[in-house]
Amino acid sequence: MKQNAIIAGVGMTRFGKHLDRSLSSLAHEAISEALKDANVEAREIEAAWAGNAAAPIVTGQACIAGQAILRGMGIGRIPVVNVENACATASTAFQQACTMVTLGIYDVVLAFGVEKLFHEDKAKSFAVFLGAVDVEKPEELYAYVDGDRPASDEPGRQRSLFMDIYARMARDYSARSGATARHFAEVSAKNSLHGSLNPRAQFRDVLDTDAVLAAPLISAPLTLPMCSPLGDGAAAAVIVSTKFARERGIADPVHVRSSLIASAFEPAPGAPGITEWAAREAYTMAGIATEDIDCVELHDATSPAELMYYEYLGLCPRNEGVALLESGATALGGRVPVNTSGGLVRKGHPIGATGLAQIHELTEQLRGRAGARQVEGARLAVAENGGGFLGRDAAALVMTVLSR
Repeated sequence: MKQNAIIAGVGMTRFGKHLDRSLSSLAHEAISEALKDANVEAREIEAAWAGNAAAPIVTGQACIAGQAILRGMGIGRIPVVNVENACATASTAFQQACTMVTLGIYDVVLAFGVEKLFHEDKAKSFAVFLGAVDVEKPEELYAYVDGDRPASDEPGRQRSLFMDIYARMARDYSARSGATARHFAEVSAKNSLHGSLNPRAQFRDVLDTDAVLAAPLISAPLTLPMCSPLGDGAAAAVIVSTKFARERGIADPVHVRSSLIASAFEPAPGAPGITEWAAREAYTMAGIATEDIDCVELHDATSPAELMYYEYLGLCPRNEGVALLESGATALGGRVPVNTSGGLVRKGHPIGATGLAQIHELTEQLRGRAGARQVEGARLAVAENGGGFLGRDAAALVMTVLSR
């Protein structure tokens, strides 16, 4: 929906392997940073939306994660809504929080997302993803995943099921666009440079295209650096009304122009899928054209997805994602830099925190606080965050437009 809310502050941990830290400690770090950034006291928060997807499986914390985490910070009494929406969990929490402020229900709210995916038993971590599909219709999923190749070894033990799903999408994209594994590796290399400039990124080493291609194969044509890793971490935002921002003199406000949640549907042959449809809706609500966009954070759970989303987000015509990449337009210094944070493949992908990590990055960009990865003159930014899989597309997706 069209929004009228303001991001007053953001916070984020470094993403990575945090076996020695609890879910609460990660969330507390991000929330405390967001409150400090907004110059808002914890006692001023009127409601909170808490995003988490994997804790019931990985840590055993179910049902009341948000309340348990916030109680440890002395925050109680207020409404706390626990949100789970696959990889779009944190962005869903953000969208719902913004909507309640836009509707005038609250003046000061908190949205946060936190995740711990690392576990000594990696199969337990991968089990999270096995549930992000229609478990009552496994034959449809495996017919899609293995429909163009011999049956694969069982996913969920050595890799995420979603790497097989994204691999099939990549092969389909190659068939229609002419994209090659080298092009996918070029995306990974670009984002490794961006990630090297982000102190909160899980991976900060710079890779060239040949190194990406030479890395171990995960699910053809995807090599390891083309795939988002398991990760732990948290991100948070304090969202306020325009009235509160004006009265408190909030410094560097970032305006939420539109934010919408979309769910899986069956498009007619040749009709836009969920991402393309949601992008058009979000742009219309915000009153913008694609030419207005200065930077983008998108859901590159694998590197080929970035090329596809260039097209679905309207950054280039259909089947011209490779041309846009090779023009340099989506790299720092280009016309519309994409995934300046390093994206999911380099920044990391703790699924319950990812959407708010995107909001964190774009808020920093719009405030001019992104340091060496700053997009010069950034005034308008777009976040796309999808998750789960139904039919042939994402099950849940959030599109957000932010501006100065």
